[in-house]
Amino acid sequence: MKSRQNFFILFTAGLIAATFLDQFTKKLAVDRLMGNPPIVLIPGVFELRYVENRGAAFGMLQGGRIIFFILTAIVLCGILYILKILPLTRRFLPLAATLSLLFYGAVGNLIDRVLNGFVVDFLYFSLIDFPVFNVADIYVTVSAFLLMYLFFFFYRENELSFIVYPGMRRDGGKDGK
Repeated sequence: MKSRQNFFILFTAGLIAATFLDQFTKKLAVDRLMGNPPIVLIPGVFELRYVENRGAAFGMLQGGRIIFFILTAIVLCGILYILKILPLTRRFLPLAATLSLLFYGAVGNLIDRVLNGFVVDFLYFSLIDFPVFNVADIYVTVSAFLLMYLFFFFYRENELSFIVYPGMRRDGGKDGK
């Protein structure tokens, strides 16, 4: 019980720190970039450019604000549920950390959608004409790649079956047998 309590204290501290970093950088972007030309940091490679993203990842689904609220709420509740049932052993710490990072990114962009009606993006790789993004997007993207790695290369199929089938034990057997 103590380790779960410690985990959620650490999770909350991480949430506060990650959200602060995300919101602080977005505030800087609004203050310094909005209405101004981009700031070129590495010519032809990387610049800071203010963009208001009213869509989802990379500007898809422009104007679907209610859909984003619903999907984000489902994702956040799902992550909290998994973190609640996840064994707090060394084996599952990578998954807990990755899900936490995904949670932090979703919260960062949700705050923007609630307060502004859009997400502030400001990081732009002009070299590959990559969509403009922000710190919360980095959390989401990194966690997505980490989740793929964990599911495909780190965990065995039966190790995570208790998430999908709550009646299953963490070792893959059925509870009560």
